[in-house]
Amino acid sequence: MADATSKSPKEQQHPQWGSDRQVVNQLLAGDPIDFNLVELARLLIRYRGFPGGRDIQADLEKTLKRWKLTEEELFAKTRQIHAREPIYTVRSNKKEDWN
Repeated sequence: MADATSKSPKEQQHPQWGSDRQVVNQLLAGDPIDFNLVELARLLIRYRGFPGGRDIQADLEKTLKRWKLTEEELFAKTRQIHAREPIYTVRSNKKEDWN
């Protein structure tokens, strides 16, 4: 029998949770600059429908609200950003991570 602190069998921890948590913390404290908008969209897509990471999902929604954006508006903005310039470059020291 599982103890009360264990996750339900349906709850999972995403393998990228640790690094994602750091990004989300930066988003919560940051402004809606291009890089942050793209990171928010990337993480919303990653955690959409994922059976876990509820803390991250809630904080992503908080960030959307704080920046006064709907998900559709965010995705429209990020499509424009990606069309204009590559956002993940050596300059940002961030590789694309869609796992």
